[in-house]
Amino acid sequence: RGPAGSDTASVAGMEELLSRSVPPLPPYETKEKAPPPAERLSAEFVRYYRALEAGPPRAELLTRLARDFGVDHGRVAEFSAKVLQAREQQRELGALLQAEDRLRYYLNPQYRGLFQHLGRLEGGLRFLVELRGDLVEGLATKAVDGPHVKEMNGVLKNMLSEWFSTGFLNLERVTWQSPCEVLQKISDSEAVHPVRNWVDMKRRVGSYRRCYFFSHCAIPGEPLIVLHVALTSDISSSIQAIVKEVPPLETEDTDKITTAIFYSISLTQQGLQGVELGTYLIKRVVKELQKELPQIKAFSTLSPIPGFTKWLVGLLSSQTKEPERNELFTESEWQEISEITGDSTTETLKKLLNNNEWVRSEKLVKVLHSPFMRLCAWYLYGEKHRGYALNPVANFHLQNGSVMWRINWMGDTSPRGIAASCGMMVNYRYFLEDTAGNSAAYLGTKQIKASEQVLSLVSQFQQNSKL
Repeated sequence: RGPAGSDTASVAGMEELLSRSVPPLPPYETKEKAPPPAERLSAEFVRYYRALEAGPPRAELLTRLARDFGVDHGRVAEFSAKVLQAREQQRELGALLQAEDRLRYYLNPQYRGLFQHLGRLEGGLRFLVELRGDLVEGLATKAVDGPHVKEMNGVLKNMLSEWFSTGFLNLERVTWQSPCEVLQKISDSEAVHPVRNWVDMKRRVGSYRRCYFFSHCAIPGEPLIVLHVALTSDISSSIQAIVKEVPPLETEDTDKITTAIFYSISLTQQGLQGVELGTYLIKRVVKELQKELPQIKAFSTLSPIPGFTKWLVGLLSSQTKEPERNELFTESEWQEISEITGDSTTETLKKLLNNNEWVRSEKLVKVLHSPFMRLCAWYLYGEKHRGYALNPVANFHLQNGSVMWRINWMGDTSPRGIAASCGMMVNYRYFLEDTAGNSAAYLGTKQIKASEQVLSLVSQFQQNSKL
Protein backbone atom coordinates (compact mmCIF):
# COMPACT_ATOMS: atom_id res chain seq x y z
CA ARG A 1 0.00 0.00 0.00
CA GLY A 2 1.16 3.55 -0.76
CA PRO A 3 1.25 6.53 1.63
CA ALA A 4 -1.74 6.62 3.97
CA GLY A 5 -2.95 9.93 2.49
CA SER A 6 -3.31 8.65 -1.07
CA ASP A 7 -4.90 5.50 0.32
CA THR A 8 -7.60 7.44 2.14
CA ALA A 9 -8.17 9.58 -0.95
CA SER A 10 -8.65 6.53 -3.17
CA VAL A 11 -11.08 4.95 -0.68
CA ALA A 12 -13.04 8.22 -0.48
CA GLY A 13 -13.10 8.39 -4.30
CA MET A 14 -14.37 4.82 -4.45
CA GLU A 15 -17.11 5.46 -1.89
CA GLU A 16 -18.20 8.60 -3.72
CA LEU A 17 -18.31 6.79 -7.08
CA LEU A 18 -20.38 3.94 -5.63
CA SER A 19 -22.90 6.20 -3.92
CA ARG A 20 -23.28 8.10 -7.22
CA SER A 21 -23.59 5.12 -9.55
CA VAL A 22 -25.57 2.55 -7.53
CA PRO A 23 -29.23 3.62 -7.83
CA PRO A 24 -31.22 3.54 -4.55
CA LEU A 25 -34.09 1.05 -4.44
CA PRO A 26 -37.16 3.25 -5.06
CA PRO A 27 -40.11 2.89 -2.63
CA TYR A 28 -42.35 -0.07 -3.49
CA GLU A 29 -45.24 2.24 -4.45
CA THR A 30 -43.22 4.09 -7.10
CA LYS A 31 -41.14 1.15 -8.37
CA GLU A 32 -42.73 1.29 -11.85
CA LYS A 33 -42.33 5.05 -12.15
CA ALA A 34 -38.81 5.50 -10.82
CA PRO A 35 -36.66 7.17 -13.49
CA PRO A 36 -33.60 5.15 -14.52
CA PRO A 37 -30.30 6.73 -13.45
CA ALA A 38 -28.51 8.78 -16.09
CA GLU A 39 -26.70 6.52 -18.56
CA ARG A 40 -23.49 8.46 -17.98
CA LEU A 41 -23.39 7.30 -14.34
CA SER A 42 -23.36 3.65 -15.41
CA ALA A 43 -20.78 4.44 -18.10
CA GLU A 44 -18.68 6.26 -15.50
CA PHE A 45 -18.74 3.15 -13.29
CA VAL A 46 -17.48 1.03 -16.22
CA ARG A 47 -14.65 3.51 -16.95
CA TYR A 48 -13.65 3.72 -13.28
CA TYR A 49 -13.66 -0.05 -12.85
CA ARG A 50 -11.63 -0.72 -15.99
CA ALA A 51 -9.06 1.91 -14.96
CA LEU A 52 -8.45 0.06 -11.68
CA GLU A 53 -5.65 -2.49 -11.69
CA ALA A 54 -6.71 -6.12 -11.58
CA GLY A 55 -6.16 -7.59 -8.12
CA PRO A 56 -6.48 -5.75 -4.80
CA PRO A 57 -7.92 -2.42 -6.15
CA ARG A 58 -10.78 -4.17 -7.97
CA ALA A 59 -11.25 -6.60 -5.08
CA GLU A 60 -11.66 -3.60 -2.76
CA LEU A 61 -14.35 -2.05 -4.99
CA LEU A 62 -16.25 -5.35 -5.36
CA THR A 63 -16.12 -5.94 -1.60
CA ARG A 64 -17.52 -2.46 -0.87
CA LEU A 65 -20.22 -2.84 -3.52
CA ALA A 66 -21.32 -6.19 -2.03
CA ARG A 67 -21.13 -5.05 1.60
CA ASP A 68 -22.58 -1.53 1.46
CA PHE A 69 -25.17 -1.86 -1.31
CA GLY A 70 -26.86 -5.16 -0.53
CA VAL A 71 -30.29 -5.86 0.92
CA ASP A 72 -31.89 -3.50 3.44
CA HIS A 73 -32.15 -6.02 6.29
CA GLY A 74 -34.40 -3.74 8.34
CA ARG A 75 -36.96 -3.56 5.55
CA VAL A 76 -36.79 -7.33 4.99
CA ALA A 77 -37.49 -7.97 8.71
CA GLU A 78 -40.37 -5.48 8.68
CA PHE A 79 -42.09 -7.06 5.65
CA SER A 80 -41.41 -10.63 6.81
CA ALA A 81 -43.35 -9.72 9.97
CA LYS A 82 -46.22 -8.34 7.82
CA VAL A 83 -46.38 -11.59 5.80
CA LEU A 84 -46.59 -13.60 9.05
CA GLN A 85 -49.20 -11.22 10.41
CA ALA A 86 -51.35 -11.54 7.25
CA ARG A 87 -51.19 -15.33 7.61
CA GLU A 88 -52.02 -15.38 11.31
CA GLN A 89 -54.95 -13.01 10.88
CA GLN A 90 -56.11 -15.17 7.96
CA ARG A 91 -56.71 -12.06 5.88
CA GLU A 92 -58.02 -12.57 2.36
CA LEU A 93 -55.58 -14.03 -0.13
CA GLY A 94 -55.05 -10.71 -1.96
CA ALA A 95 -53.64 -9.08 1.17
CA LEU A 96 -51.27 -11.99 1.80
CA LEU A 97 -50.05 -12.02 -1.81
CA GLN A 98 -49.44 -8.28 -1.71
CA ALA A 99 -47.47 -8.57 1.54
CA GLU A 100 -45.40 -11.32 -0.08
CA ASP A 101 -44.82 -9.20 -3.17
CA ARG A 102 -43.50 -6.32 -1.04
CA LEU A 103 -41.20 -8.70 0.81
CA ARG A 104 -39.94 -10.10 -2.51
CA TYR A 105 -39.27 -6.56 -3.72
CA TYR A 106 -37.23 -5.60 -0.65
CA LEU A 107 -35.19 -8.81 -0.89
CA ASN A 108 -33.55 -7.26 -3.98
CA PRO A 109 -30.05 -6.02 -3.18
CA GLN A 110 -29.37 -2.44 -4.23
CA TYR A 111 -26.46 -3.40 -6.52
CA ARG A 112 -28.86 -5.43 -8.63
CA GLY A 113 -30.17 -2.12 -9.98
CA LEU A 114 -26.66 -1.15 -11.06
CA PHE A 115 -26.17 -4.50 -12.84
CA GLN A 116 -29.52 -4.07 -14.61
CA HIS A 117 -28.56 -0.63 -15.91
CA LEU A 118 -25.10 -1.85 -16.94
CA GLY A 119 -26.71 -4.72 -18.86
CA ARG A 120 -28.59 -2.17 -20.99
CA LEU A 121 -25.51 -0.17 -21.93
CA GLU A 122 -23.80 -0.68 -25.27
CA GLY A 123 -21.09 -3.27 -24.43
CA GLY A 124 -22.52 -3.53 -20.90
CA LEU A 125 -23.18 -7.26 -21.03
CA ARG A 126 -19.58 -7.96 -22.02
CA PHE A 127 -18.46 -5.77 -19.10
CA LEU A 128 -20.65 -7.68 -16.61
CA VAL A 129 -19.15 -10.98 -17.81
CA GLU A 130 -15.66 -9.50 -17.18
CA LEU A 131 -16.70 -8.26 -13.74
CA ARG A 132 -18.09 -11.67 -12.79
CA GLY A 133 -14.86 -13.23 -14.09
CA ASP A 134 -12.98 -11.08 -11.54
CA LEU A 135 -15.45 -12.15 -8.83
CA VAL A 136 -15.07 -15.87 -9.63
CA GLU A 137 -11.28 -15.61 -9.67
CA GLY A 138 -11.24 -13.49 -6.50
CA LEU A 139 -13.38 -16.02 -4.64
CA ALA A 140 -11.18 -18.90 -5.83
CA THR A 141 -7.98 -17.19 -4.66
CA LYS A 142 -9.63 -15.72 -1.53
CA ALA A 143 -8.73 -12.19 -2.76
CA VAL A 144 -12.40 -11.37 -2.13
CA ASP A 145 -14.27 -13.31 0.50
CA GLY A 146 -17.16 -13.30 2.91
CA PRO A 147 -20.90 -13.94 2.72
CA HIS A 148 -21.69 -10.57 1.06
CA VAL A 149 -19.40 -11.21 -1.89
CA LYS A 150 -20.62 -14.81 -2.30
CA GLU A 151 -24.19 -13.51 -2.31
CA MET A 152 -23.39 -10.88 -4.96
CA ASN A 153 -21.66 -13.52 -7.10
CA GLY A 154 -24.83 -15.66 -6.92
CA VAL A 155 -27.11 -12.72 -7.81
CA LEU A 156 -24.97 -11.80 -10.82
CA LYS A 157 -24.75 -15.45 -11.93
CA ASN A 158 -28.57 -15.69 -11.90
CA MET A 159 -28.91 -12.46 -13.87
CA LEU A 160 -26.40 -13.70 -16.47
CA SER A 161 -28.27 -17.03 -16.64
CA GLU A 162 -31.38 -15.14 -17.73
CA TRP A 163 -29.52 -12.91 -20.19
CA PHE A 164 -27.63 -15.88 -21.67
CA SER A 165 -30.60 -18.23 -21.97
CA THR A 166 -30.95 -20.18 -25.23
CA GLY A 167 -33.27 -17.67 -26.92
CA PHE A 168 -30.42 -15.14 -27.09
CA LEU A 169 -27.71 -17.58 -28.22
CA ASN A 170 -26.63 -18.27 -31.80
CA LEU A 171 -25.01 -21.54 -32.84
CA GLU A 172 -22.11 -20.96 -35.23
CA ARG A 173 -19.89 -23.48 -36.99
CA VAL A 174 -16.17 -22.82 -37.34
CA THR A 175 -14.35 -23.75 -40.55
CA TRP A 176 -10.94 -22.89 -41.95
CA GLN A 177 -12.75 -20.05 -43.78
CA SER A 178 -13.96 -18.48 -40.51
CA PRO A 179 -12.47 -15.05 -39.60
CA CYS A 180 -8.88 -15.29 -38.40
CA GLU A 181 -9.68 -13.75 -34.98
CA VAL A 182 -12.39 -16.37 -34.35
CA LEU A 183 -9.91 -19.19 -35.14
CA GLN A 184 -7.35 -17.52 -32.86
CA LYS A 185 -9.89 -17.28 -29.99
CA ILE A 186 -10.95 -20.91 -30.45
CA SER A 187 -7.29 -21.95 -30.39
CA ASP A 188 -6.49 -19.84 -27.29
CA SER A 189 -9.50 -21.05 -25.34
CA GLU A 190 -8.91 -24.79 -25.92
CA ALA A 191 -8.61 -25.94 -22.32
CA VAL A 192 -8.73 -29.72 -22.73
CA HIS A 193 -6.24 -30.55 -25.51
CA PRO A 194 -4.08 -27.48 -26.26
CA VAL A 195 -3.72 -26.58 -29.94
CA ARG A 196 -0.08 -26.87 -31.03
CA ASN A 197 0.01 -24.74 -34.18
CA TRP A 198 -2.01 -23.66 -37.23
CA VAL A 199 -1.65 -27.08 -38.91
CA ASP A 200 -3.23 -28.60 -35.81
CA MET A 201 -6.00 -25.96 -35.82
CA LYS A 202 -6.69 -26.57 -39.51
CA ARG A 203 -7.05 -30.29 -38.78
CA ARG A 204 -9.55 -29.61 -35.96
CA VAL A 205 -11.93 -27.71 -38.24
CA GLY A 206 -11.22 -29.84 -41.36
CA SER A 207 -12.65 -33.07 -42.75
CA TYR A 208 -14.16 -35.58 -40.29
CA ARG A 209 -14.21 -32.78 -37.69
CA ARG A 210 -16.81 -30.23 -36.62
CA CYS A 211 -16.37 -27.27 -34.33
CA TYR A 212 -19.28 -25.18 -33.04
CA PHE A 213 -19.69 -22.31 -30.60
CA PHE A 214 -22.42 -20.23 -29.03
CA SER A 215 -22.32 -16.46 -29.40
CA HIS A 216 -24.78 -13.96 -27.88
CA CYS A 217 -26.84 -11.49 -29.88
CA ALA A 218 -25.38 -8.61 -27.81
CA ILE A 219 -21.79 -9.85 -28.30
CA PRO A 220 -21.87 -11.12 -31.92
CA GLY A 221 -19.05 -13.29 -33.27
CA GLU A 222 -17.53 -13.81 -29.83
CA PRO A 223 -17.23 -17.53 -28.91
CA LEU A 224 -18.63 -18.06 -25.38
CA ILE A 225 -18.38 -21.86 -25.24
CA VAL A 226 -16.83 -24.15 -27.85
CA LEU A 227 -17.50 -27.83 -28.70
CA HIS A 228 -15.18 -29.97 -30.84
CA VAL A 229 -16.54 -33.10 -32.54
CA ALA A 230 -14.79 -35.95 -34.38
CA LEU A 231 -16.81 -37.90 -36.96
CA THR A 232 -15.72 -41.55 -36.85
CA SER A 233 -16.79 -45.08 -37.62
CA ASP A 234 -16.60 -46.28 -33.99
CA ILE A 235 -16.43 -44.97 -30.43
CA SER A 236 -12.88 -43.68 -30.01
CA SER A 237 -10.78 -44.93 -27.13
CA SER A 238 -7.72 -42.71 -27.67
CA ILE A 239 -7.44 -38.95 -28.03
CA GLN A 240 -4.11 -39.23 -29.88
CA ALA A 241 -5.97 -40.65 -32.88
CA ILE A 242 -8.20 -37.56 -32.90
CA VAL A 243 -5.76 -34.71 -32.32
CA LYS A 244 -2.63 -36.14 -33.99
CA GLU A 245 -1.05 -34.07 -36.73
CA VAL A 246 -2.05 -35.47 -40.10
CA PRO A 247 -2.40 -33.46 -43.30
CA PRO A 248 -6.13 -32.62 -43.70
CA LEU A 249 -6.19 -33.58 -47.38
CA GLU A 250 -8.78 -36.35 -47.37
CA THR A 251 -12.33 -35.49 -48.36
CA GLU A 252 -15.08 -36.90 -46.18
CA ASP A 253 -16.63 -40.20 -47.13
CA THR A 254 -20.02 -39.99 -45.41
CA ASP A 255 -20.46 -43.78 -45.57
CA LYS A 256 -17.61 -44.07 -43.06
CA ILE A 257 -19.30 -41.77 -40.54
CA THR A 258 -21.59 -43.51 -38.02
CA THR A 259 -20.44 -41.92 -34.78
CA ALA A 260 -20.00 -38.42 -33.36
CA ILE A 261 -17.39 -38.04 -30.61
CA PHE A 262 -17.50 -34.90 -28.47
CA TYR A 263 -13.86 -34.63 -27.45
CA SER A 264 -13.59 -31.15 -26.02
CA ILE A 265 -15.91 -28.54 -24.56
CA SER A 266 -14.39 -25.28 -23.31
CA LEU A 267 -15.91 -22.20 -21.74
CA THR A 268 -14.03 -19.15 -23.05
CA GLN A 269 -15.32 -16.69 -20.43
CA GLN A 270 -14.62 -17.30 -16.74
CA GLY A 271 -17.49 -14.92 -15.93
CA LEU A 272 -20.01 -17.43 -17.34
CA GLN A 273 -18.97 -20.24 -14.96
CA GLY A 274 -22.07 -21.94 -13.59
CA VAL A 275 -24.32 -20.48 -16.32
CA GLU A 276 -25.95 -23.45 -18.07
CA LEU A 277 -24.42 -23.29 -21.57
CA GLY A 278 -22.69 -26.64 -22.13
CA THR A 279 -25.84 -28.74 -21.88
CA TYR A 280 -27.67 -26.58 -24.43
CA LEU A 281 -24.68 -26.55 -26.77
CA ILE A 282 -24.46 -30.37 -26.82
CA LYS A 283 -28.22 -30.65 -27.48
CA ARG A 284 -28.11 -28.11 -30.30
CA VAL A 285 -25.08 -29.73 -31.93
CA VAL A 286 -26.74 -33.17 -31.80
CA LYS A 287 -29.74 -31.70 -33.70
CA GLU A 288 -27.42 -30.00 -36.19
CA LEU A 289 -25.50 -33.23 -36.86
CA GLN A 290 -28.71 -35.26 -37.21
CA LYS A 291 -29.84 -32.84 -39.91
CA GLU A 292 -26.50 -32.86 -41.74
CA LEU A 293 -25.60 -36.56 -41.30
CA PRO A 294 -28.76 -38.54 -40.50
CA GLN A 295 -26.79 -41.83 -40.67
CA ILE A 296 -25.02 -41.05 -37.35
CA LYS A 297 -26.24 -43.62 -34.83
CA ALA A 298 -23.90 -43.17 -31.85
CA PHE A 299 -23.20 -40.00 -29.86
CA SER A 300 -20.45 -40.25 -27.28
CA THR A 301 -17.78 -38.20 -25.55
CA LEU A 302 -14.12 -39.00 -25.11
CA SER A 303 -13.55 -37.23 -21.82
CA PRO A 304 -10.61 -36.49 -19.55
CA ILE A 305 -10.67 -37.55 -15.89
CA PRO A 306 -9.11 -34.52 -14.14
CA GLY A 307 -8.17 -35.14 -10.53
CA PHE A 308 -7.80 -38.93 -10.69
CA THR A 309 -4.00 -38.99 -10.17
CA LYS A 310 -4.28 -36.50 -7.31
CA TRP A 311 -6.98 -38.62 -5.64
CA LEU A 312 -4.89 -41.78 -6.10
CA VAL A 313 -1.74 -40.18 -4.67
CA GLY A 314 -3.87 -39.03 -1.71
CA LEU A 315 -4.99 -42.64 -1.13
CA LEU A 316 -1.40 -43.89 -1.34
CA SER A 317 -0.36 -41.24 1.20
CA SER A 318 -3.00 -42.35 3.66
CA GLN A 319 -1.69 -45.92 3.19
CA THR A 320 1.90 -44.96 4.07
CA LYS A 321 0.90 -44.36 7.69
CA GLU A 322 0.64 -48.14 8.07
CA PRO A 323 3.17 -49.57 5.58
CA GLU A 324 2.25 -53.18 6.31
CA ARG A 325 -1.37 -52.69 5.26
CA ASN A 326 -1.91 -52.48 1.54
CA GLU A 327 -5.55 -51.97 0.71
CA LEU A 328 -5.47 -50.92 -2.96
CA PHE A 329 -3.74 -53.87 -4.62
CA THR A 330 -4.02 -57.63 -4.36
CA GLU A 331 -1.13 -59.50 -2.70
CA SER A 332 0.31 -60.67 -6.02
CA GLU A 333 -0.07 -57.21 -7.64
CA TRP A 334 1.73 -55.55 -4.75
CA GLN A 335 4.49 -58.14 -4.86
CA GLU A 336 5.08 -57.47 -8.56
CA ILE A 337 4.95 -53.68 -8.08
CA SER A 338 7.44 -53.88 -5.18
CA GLU A 339 9.81 -56.03 -7.24
CA ILE A 340 9.80 -53.52 -10.12
CA THR A 341 10.11 -50.40 -7.93
CA GLY A 342 12.47 -52.07 -5.46
CA ASP A 343 10.41 -50.67 -2.57
CA SER A 344 7.88 -52.48 -0.39
CA THR A 345 6.31 -49.21 0.81
CA THR A 346 4.23 -46.92 -1.39
CA GLU A 347 6.78 -44.07 -1.37
CA THR A 348 8.49 -44.90 -4.69
CA LEU A 349 5.18 -45.54 -6.44
CA LYS A 350 3.92 -42.14 -5.23
CA LYS A 351 7.06 -40.44 -6.59
CA LEU A 352 6.72 -42.22 -9.94
CA LEU A 353 3.09 -41.08 -10.20
CA ASN A 354 3.94 -37.49 -9.27
CA ASN A 355 6.66 -37.13 -11.90
CA ASN A 356 5.05 -39.27 -14.67
CA GLU A 357 8.09 -41.61 -14.62
CA TRP A 358 6.10 -44.85 -14.22
CA VAL A 359 5.03 -44.82 -17.90
CA ARG A 360 8.66 -45.37 -18.95
CA SER A 361 8.65 -48.86 -17.47
CA GLU A 362 6.76 -51.28 -19.72
CA LYS A 363 6.61 -53.80 -16.87
CA LEU A 364 5.08 -51.30 -14.48
CA VAL A 365 2.52 -50.12 -17.04
CA LYS A 366 1.49 -53.75 -17.52
CA VAL A 367 1.16 -54.50 -13.79
CA LEU A 368 -0.72 -51.29 -13.00
CA HIS A 369 -3.21 -51.71 -15.86
CA SER A 370 -5.66 -53.88 -13.95
CA PRO A 371 -5.59 -52.16 -10.51
CA PHE A 372 -5.66 -48.62 -11.99
CA MET A 373 -8.67 -49.46 -14.18
CA ARG A 374 -10.72 -50.62 -11.18
CA LEU A 375 -9.51 -47.72 -9.01
CA CYS A 376 -10.49 -45.30 -11.76
CA ALA A 377 -13.93 -46.92 -12.11
CA TRP A 378 -14.44 -46.48 -8.38
CA TYR A 379 -13.23 -42.87 -8.48
CA LEU A 380 -15.76 -42.04 -11.22
CA TYR A 381 -18.66 -44.16 -9.97
CA GLY A 382 -18.19 -44.42 -6.22
CA GLU A 383 -16.55 -41.19 -5.02
CA LYS A 384 -19.24 -38.62 -4.25
CA HIS A 385 -19.69 -34.97 -3.36
CA ARG A 386 -23.09 -34.34 -1.70
CA GLY A 387 -24.28 -37.60 -3.24
CA TYR A 388 -23.31 -36.72 -6.83
CA ALA A 389 -20.18 -37.75 -8.76
CA LEU A 390 -17.11 -36.07 -7.27
CA ASN A 391 -15.43 -35.75 -10.68
CA PRO A 392 -16.74 -32.53 -12.28
CA VAL A 393 -16.68 -33.83 -15.88
CA ALA A 394 -18.58 -36.99 -14.85
CA ASN A 395 -21.10 -34.91 -12.94
CA PHE A 396 -21.68 -32.63 -15.97
CA HIS A 397 -22.32 -35.47 -18.46
CA LEU A 398 -24.40 -37.52 -15.98
CA GLN A 399 -26.59 -34.48 -15.31
CA ASN A 400 -27.14 -34.30 -19.07
CA GLY A 401 -28.41 -37.89 -19.04
CA SER A 402 -25.45 -39.78 -20.49
CA VAL A 403 -24.31 -43.29 -19.52
CA MET A 404 -20.84 -43.91 -18.04
CA TRP A 405 -19.95 -46.26 -20.86
CA ARG A 406 -16.27 -47.23 -21.09
CA ILE A 407 -13.00 -46.50 -19.32
CA ASN A 408 -10.02 -46.47 -21.70
CA TRP A 409 -6.51 -47.47 -20.61
CA MET A 410 -3.82 -45.15 -22.06
CA GLY A 411 -6.49 -43.08 -23.81
CA ASP A 412 -4.39 -39.91 -23.39
CA THR A 413 -0.64 -40.53 -23.39
CA SER A 414 0.28 -36.82 -23.48
CA PRO A 415 2.28 -35.63 -20.44
CA ARG A 416 -0.80 -33.71 -19.37
CA GLY A 417 -3.04 -36.79 -19.65
CA ILE A 418 -0.57 -38.95 -17.70
CA ALA A 419 -0.25 -36.28 -14.98
CA ALA A 420 -3.99 -35.68 -14.55
CA SER A 421 -5.47 -39.16 -14.93
CA CYS A 422 -2.67 -41.74 -15.31
CA GLY A 423 -3.40 -41.60 -19.04
CA MET A 424 -6.99 -42.85 -18.74
CA MET A 425 -10.04 -41.41 -20.49
CA VAL A 426 -13.73 -42.26 -20.35
CA ASN A 427 -16.61 -42.34 -22.83
CA TYR A 428 -19.95 -40.95 -21.66
CA ARG A 429 -22.48 -42.18 -24.16
CA TYR A 430 -25.65 -40.31 -25.07
CA PHE A 431 -28.53 -42.65 -25.96
CA LEU A 432 -30.89 -39.91 -27.13
CA GLU A 433 -34.12 -41.71 -26.27
CA ASP A 434 -32.92 -42.28 -22.66
CA THR A 435 -31.18 -38.99 -21.77
CA ALA A 436 -34.22 -37.30 -20.20
CA GLY A 437 -34.95 -40.32 -17.97
CA ASN A 438 -31.29 -40.80 -17.00
CA SER A 439 -30.91 -37.13 -16.18
CA ALA A 440 -34.03 -37.15 -13.98
CA ALA A 441 -32.84 -40.30 -12.17
CA TYR A 442 -29.38 -38.84 -11.54
CA LEU A 443 -30.62 -35.45 -10.34
CA GLY A 444 -33.52 -36.91 -8.37
CA THR A 445 -32.17 -40.09 -6.75
CA LYS A 446 -28.41 -39.65 -7.52
CA GLN A 447 -28.45 -42.86 -9.49
CA ILE A 448 -25.60 -43.30 -12.02
CA LYS A 449 -26.35 -45.17 -15.25
CA ALA A 450 -23.25 -47.22 -16.16
CA SER A 451 -22.34 -49.98 -18.62
CA GLU A 452 -21.41 -53.59 -17.84
CA GLN A 453 -17.69 -52.75 -18.24
CA VAL A 454 -17.81 -49.99 -15.63
CA LEU A 455 -19.96 -51.95 -13.17
CA SER A 456 -17.73 -55.00 -13.48
CA LEU A 457 -14.65 -52.85 -12.73
CA VAL A 458 -16.47 -51.36 -9.74
CA SER A 459 -17.22 -54.80 -8.35
CA GLN A 460 -13.58 -55.85 -8.89
CA PHE A 461 -12.62 -52.79 -6.86
CA GLN A 462 -15.03 -53.79 -4.09
CA GLN A 463 -13.54 -57.31 -4.00
CA ASN A 464 -9.84 -56.42 -4.24
CA SER A 465 -9.42 -52.94 -2.76
CA LYS A 466 -10.71 -52.27 0.73
CA LEU A 467 -11.32 -48.62 1.48
